[in-house]
Amino acid sequence: MASPGLVGQLPTELLFIWHTHRIPILFTAVSVLAILRLALYYRRTREKISTSPLPLSPIEKTVVELRPEWLPENTTLDPSILNLDNHAEESTIVAAPLEKARKGPKTVKGKKMRSKVSKTAPTFDHKIDQVQPLIFFQSLSGATERYATEFAKIFSSWASSSSSSLLSPQILDLSYIEFDDYFISPPKSDSNVKYFYLLLLPTYNIDTVLSTFLENLQETHNDFRIDTAPLSALLGYSVFGFGDKEDWPTEEEGFCSQAREVDKWMARLTGRKRAYPLGMGNVKGDASARLEEWRVGVQEAIVEITEGRGLGEGVPGSGDPAESDEEDIDVVEDSDVEVISRKLVRPKKTARVDDVEDLGSMVNSSNSDSLLPIDFTTYKSKPASTQAPKEMVPITSPTHASLTKQGYTIIGSHSGVKICRWTKSALRGRGSCYKYSFYGIASHLCMEATPSLSCSNKCVFCWRHGTNPVGTTWRWITDAPDLIFDGITQAHYKKIKMLKGVPGVRAERFAEAMRIRHCALSLVGEPIFYPHINELLNIMHRNRISTFLVCNAQHPAQLAALVPVTQLYVSIDASNKDSLRKIDRPLHRDFWERFCTCLDIIRNRRFEQRTVFRLTLVKGFNMAEEVKGYADLVERALPGFVEVKGVTYCGTSAAGTAGLTMQNVPFYEEVAEFVTELEKELNARGLMYGIGAEHAHSCCILLADSTRFKRDGRWATRIDFERFFDLHEGKVEGTRLEKGEDGTAKVVGWRPEDYIGQDTPEWALWGNKGFDPRDVRVYRKGKGPKADAENAAEAEAKKGNFKLVEI
Repeated sequence: MASPGLVGQLPTELLFIWHTHRIPILFTAVSVLAILRLALYYRRTREKISTSPLPLSPIEKTVVELRPEWLPENTTLDPSILNLDNHAEESTIVAAPLEKARKGPKTVKGKKMRSKVSKTAPTFDHKIDQVQPLIFFQSLSGATERYATEFAKIFSSWASSSSSSLLSPQILDLSYIEFDDYFISPPKSDSNVKYFYLLLLPTYNIDTVLSTFLENLQETHNDFRIDTAPLSALLGYSVFGFGDKEDWPTEEEGFCSQAREVDKWMARLTGRKRAYPLGMGNVKGDASARLEEWRVGVQEAIVEITEGRGLGEGVPGSGDPAESDEEDIDVVEDSDVEVISRKLVRPKKTARVDDVEDLGSMVNSSNSDSLLPIDFTTYKSKPASTQAPKEMVPITSPTHASLTKQGYTIIGSHSGVKICRWTKSALRGRGSCYKYSFYGIASHLCMEATPSLSCSNKCVFCWRHGTNPVGTTWRWITDAPDLIFDGITQAHYKKIKMLKGVPGVRAERFAEAMRIRHCALSLVGEPIFYPHINELLNIMHRNRISTFLVCNAQHPAQLAALVPVTQLYVSIDASNKDSLRKIDRPLHRDFWERFCTCLDIIRNRRFEQRTVFRLTLVKGFNMAEEVKGYADLVERALPGFVEVKGVTYCGTSAAGTAGLTMQNVPFYEEVAEFVTELEKELNARGLMYGIGAEHAHSCCILLADSTRFKRDGRWATRIDFERFFDLHEGKVEGTRLEKGEDGTAKVVGWRPEDYIGQDTPEWALWGNKGFDPRDVRVYRKGKGPKADAENAAEAEAKKGNFKLVEI
């Protein structure tokens, strides 16, 4: 053992040696490194002792048949110089000459080609093929097995009485089968027998056969030796999950999580052949009812297959360009990414101007002073035309092509229908629009349509990219109201069916969506412009479909003659004449007089139906110092409700030329501040309006008349739709009174107060943001509470205030 004195001397001796001999030591180290580097270099460039010969010819002369379709897409072989004569005594394979010798491994360019499987491909011949349903289940306690056995019994009874091409189902326990026999490729049997998979699965928080099954599906998808869609030969599949809401109250917390995972992987393995949405049932609640509902839907899907219609048109036809009423669109691929930025559809520029709506783009709109209304009524007078009226939107017109590209279905020659973004969101359990928070309208039960694609305004914030027709008088061929009703409802149902393969769609909501309960007549254009609007509204009411009609306050005669609707909207886009001219760009020269007349009509009819002012706030156009002006308009018309919503930027070139940019979109806090000031101004005038509800996701806040729509001190802004229909049909008597000649009061109709629904839910009230807690909100990338916390932490770090922030 070294003495302490020796240990203390070692560093001093080492430093002395280093200072004395450092130059030779450094020189020696550099020399050794240089020699090693040189040796490695010569070793790498040395010629190989033996090399493999180029494949100029096969070793043995054999008869080989080569077909062009055998060759890979990026082959180095030249098919033109191949000898493909099957009768030749010998065949030689010639390699295409290499451009130059290459060192190292060959660089492979391109990307892996994924198999393209069309969901609408005719893979089933209903004349000769047969459908074989396979019911898979997995169970530990026996509960799922009992459900599966009962399901198979009912399904088998239905199959035997249904099409002759439908075979009796087979039931299989995942615990006793080889996964590779069924989930790498469909079973091998008669070529005319096609398979349809049904999976009934529970959810466990322990390792079970189901966990192994999930791992198998994932490994199959990620195995490079197996096709990316090995189960694409299936006719379709559907999954039903059982869960316990006592242990997992929501999907986010794990309710039916394993069934959802199986549904996702099956979508990828089959090439997105989801025949019916994922069903989910609570074993301690509605499992039997939900399973029965799912069974009926699956049977309908199988019937379509046996009749040769396949899985339908599928997801792509649901319209992926700009959606109405919101700024983004959900991705419909089976992907871990939930939300992507929506695509922007820019109308193509053409040299010709075929329709009057194209004239609007010819107006120079470089500054606000040039935003003059287009008045077609002030052109030089022409003799009355004797020509027959033409179609508003001919099928061969650019307008028809543009609207169809945006996801509209054109009905007849002047009507349209489209699936709203919020309908898709509600079907997937991601929330409904503000109408649900305010009035109780679930978005998946609502149809958005219009009987008139034409409008008399060209608003700067219009979602329709300037593609809809414009005009001041009705001069087109007129379709019958029953034709319009049948057309829009059939088109809506068709679009809903096209969403059954969208990942995340809930089976119970999909089934509910197949009965339209509400219609928002606000899609595009001016609904009351249609000459037979009253007949169309009566047809909807007879079918017990509620009506929310939106007008732009430019057609007072039609507004005065309108039959009572469930809720009547008037778009109030400005508080004064000059601001209205700049933002709505009306075609009528007397637009302000028309506007004021419509407000007076709303005041006179406020006891016949629920009336609403719809304010769309555009920063820089109609917000600054206009609170008093809006209060004047409210005082004049006394609507039951005032909806205040921030404008949504549609991002089109048309909006840009109108002077609208993202800088004109107010933040939610700015909208809230505006509404608060408007409430104070109205209260100061003795008008008892209060903030009744909000929907922050839509940047929308509701002011309501507290003297009419508060009950026992609580807001009651929702609607009793069934009572509205009973009042409309005369099944119950209303309370609207009128004094007769003898001075006695008698009932002459019903009031909006007669069909007030339940109290506004707590989560929808002011201060609670207005998102239904039963749904799950999905934030776009870089948005949401987590992103806000991260941004706050980053801001603190930049300031130098380094502190621990839990995210």
